[in-house]
Amino acid sequence: MNRDWAEKDFYQILGVGKSSTPEEIKRAYRKLARRHHPDANPGNESKAEKFKGISEAYSVLSDAERRGEYDEVRRLVESGGYRHFPGGGQGTPFGGQVNLEDLLGGFGDLFGRGRHTAARKGADLAANLRLTFEESIEGATKSVGVRGQTSCSDCGGTGVRSGGLPEACPVCSGQGTTVQNQGPFSFSRPCHQCQGSGKMIRDPCPGCRGRGSRHRTRTVKVRVPPGVKDGSRIKIREKGAPGRLGGPAGDLLVRVEVESHPLFVRRGNDLNLMLPLTYSEASLGATLEIPTLNGVVKLRVPAGTPNGKTFRIRGRGIPTPRGKPGDLLVEARVEIPKRVSRQQRRLLENLAELDSGNIRSHFEVGR
Repeated sequence: MNRDWAEKDFYQILGVGKSSTPEEIKRAYRKLARRHHPDANPGNESKAEKFKGISEAYSVLSDAERRGEYDEVRRLVESGGYRHFPGGGQGTPFGGQVNLEDLLGGFGDLFGRGRHTAARKGADLAANLRLTFEESIEGATKSVGVRGQTSCSDCGGTGVRSGGLPEACPVCSGQGTTVQNQGPFSFSRPCHQCQGSGKMIRDPCPGCRGRGSRHRTRTVKVRVPPGVKDGSRIKIREKGAPGRLGGPAGDLLVRVEVESHPLFVRRGNDLNLMLPLTYSEASLGATLEIPTLNGVVKLRVPAGTPNGKTFRIRGRGIPTPRGKPGDLLVEARVEIPKRVSRQQRRLLENLAELDSGNIRSHFEVGR
């Protein structure tokens, strides 16, 4: 929770009432954002600062959970709840000794969360997954080896020898924090003995030496959705390194590498295909069978097709879960033979003589 909430009236900033609906809050934000956005007021620092406040107010009031917490904080402020701390007496404006954690940020217990902050999410881990072109199109379930920290199988992640449990820290009595008095104020700090965990391990696990995790390689199954692209990342929640002190495990980020296809090249949801044509097919035209991802289709190549001409076969590209599939783009490539037979040479020479006459006639125009 942001400590500034006690001092800011987000409803007033947006110009809405406390009973406003989410749609009313959204409309008010959009109206103010258009007026104060930095792009609409270049060089105006006051407008930029105003826009920050508007954005902060909307980020809190547009989230139902955060709005509820904010409303509770404001209720305490407006009712004078800040003065009702235990330990009344003289010496401070609040009466007696005040814990600054309670004063500035100790609203966690009101919403079902304690002040204990030692739990930490585990680190994210990365792995690479290589797929065939067909697997990337159709989807697949694959296994990847992940090297890194994982929960100790001997102790189940507790760090205590099998069958045992951690004990409460004798210094902080299991609270994870200790209080230091500084005149009229007191400060809560993480316990130096247990590093904020509130627990002590008397009989550590021999496998992980009390850490609760071990470095090893494990196998994780990955569900690859159909149509995944080369370079995509798949996030598998809580399959990364184990958390600390009861925190959740990190995530596993799997980077997908797709093998190339001998015929097709992917461009978004479209497929590109090179179609070799003989000189006679390009000149006279032909009907050819074209391979696709699911069978062959016939393509009519018209007479006089130039090199590089692209034909679009709709719906024969990458299928998509929703919407129309991509197209197959077929590019004509006229193949020039490196070797010819005597008969072919004789025919080509005759053709060349005819072609030469037609081409030379262009130079005679205007003479």
